[in-house]
Amino acid sequence: MREIDYISAQSVGEAAALLSDHGDRARIMAGGTDVIVQVREGRRDIDVLIDVKEIAELAAIEYSAAAGLTLGAAAPLYLVYGDAEVAAAYPGLMDAARIIGSVQIQGRASIGGNLCNASPAADAICPLIVHSATCNVQGPSGSRTIAVDDFCTAPGQTALEQGELLVSIQLPAPKANSGGFYLRFIPRNEMDIAEVGAGAYVTLDASGQQIESARVALAAVAPTPLYVPAVGDHLAGKTISDELIQEAAEIAQAAARPISDMRGTAEHRKHLTAVLTRRALNGAIARAREAK
Repeated sequence: MREIDYISAQSVGEAAALLSDHGDRARIMAGGTDVIVQVREGRRDIDVLIDVKEIAELAAIEYSAAAGLTLGAAAPLYLVYGDAEVAAAYPGLMDAARIIGSVQIQGRASIGGNLCNASPAADAICPLIVHSATCNVQGPSGSRTIAVDDFCTAPGQTALEQGELLVSIQLPAPKANSGGFYLRFIPRNEMDIAEVGAGAYVTLDASGQQIESARVALAAVAPTPLYVPAVGDHLAGKTISDELIQEAAEIAQAAARPISDMRGTAEHRKHLTAVLTRRALNGAIARAREAK
């Protein structure tokens, strides 16, 4: 493998300038658990790796019940799920954070890195979508905000423009009587990539019997993680029942556009979409009721 320059950026401005100077020949490294493997295997041809772990904004984890969660793009997973307040407020996100890679990987990998890798099967992206998370991005032209729904544009590609980097992810404060849930199906027992994943976030009325709002997102059934607004439209304002949840699962199933690959057939992925959507919604509802 040929030599690659390594630069440890000390500020967001320095990292953005390096990206602008080197163009497509540079890549941000937060944890490096994906990009180093890609470079080693020849799937990514670059000249410079820009390490952003030393930048304070990218390592920060800030939470308040009023303002919500600001998650630095390079904050390692173990610090995210290890924060008791954050874990209690966003259990659906923790479902994903705890299953990305091994314990060793979780010491380096970040939710921001999982998002920027833009895999259709990424575990962290669906929980971010259903929590209506936004991306705080900075580049040569200043800063801007991108909804996580719109961040991934194709497999391995994002909405980031030349010289831009993800600084942090913002999650709104959890609503009263709300709950989130994420789960996946994998061919092996652990440490594998999802054949299908499903995330859900629901808000219930004061009685806990009616859905006020709901969001569902799917992994590994489309070229990008897939937000399915039709599910929320169908559930809003209705009384919870097994029949209603099954109807929502079938709507999600209809929206899925999977392919067949080494992890599963398109037909099996379609079947799993309904099963996992139903389980994710029921899990989110149970957590919303517990939060009352």
